[in-house]
Amino acid sequence: MNVQPQGRQRRKKLPLVQLLPNFLTIAALCSGLTAVRFAIAGQFGMAVALILVAAVLDGLDGRMARLLKSQSDMGAELDSLCDLVNFGVAPALITYLWAFQGMRSEGWIACLVYAVACLLRLARFNVSNRQPENDSNSFQGVPSPAGALLVLLPIFLAYSFDGGQPVAIWAVALWMVIVGALMVGRFRTPSFKRATIYAETVSFVILAFVGLVAALLTYPWTTLVLLDLAYLGAIGYSLLRKPAAVEPAED
Repeated sequence: MNVQPQGRQRRKKLPLVQLLPNFLTIAALCSGLTAVRFAIAGQFGMAVALILVAAVLDGLDGRMARLLKSQSDMGAELDSLCDLVNFGVAPALITYLWAFQGMRSEGWIACLVYAVACLLRLARFNVSNRQPENDSNSFQGVPSPAGALLVLLPIFLAYSFDGGQPVAIWAVALWMVIVGALMVGRFRTPSFKRATIYAETVSFVILAFVGLVAALLTYPWTTLVLLDLAYLGAIGYSLLRKPAAVEPAED
């Protein structure tokens, strides 16, 4: 009879594939932090691209965790902390470096307001995620990845029409505060995660996606502006249509 030596416990084996969601989360964090590095170097186009990469990776890690049945409390906390950096701190710093060199104090206040709003939004999400869901088809307030893309809208507009030079700096600061308010608001915002389509329209949806990717590659700034405006329009439509509801999981 084999006896396990006293003080030693049997080591549990974990399939490496179970760590793939965590790898994606860490990759998103690296992308967000590297975006700040490019912003410091004045390469704001690359900085914005890396924030977009972080948003895509953030959308994939939770789905992969559910697919692999590897959800864990640690993975959820890791995802939330990375979201704060990628969609709260990084966009605030990128906007500050791009626009607020001439009004450092006022611009920095706007950046702080936005980053703290993102923090509060994620904290509220973590609390509400432990409660029973009442409506899994909507969020409360703007989710952090969408908030990051909205707060970068002035950069999108500047590169679309004015060669990337910041104009109306006070308006940029005000917009950051507005986006922060949208993130902590308790109104309903749309979620597309449970959206369904008719089977016969799949080909058209795929073609539309190809067109969107082609537009992003060919006219990135204009396409990002239009996506932001479309999302704001969806928020307005949702506000007119339904009252506030409990939000679903972000990942």
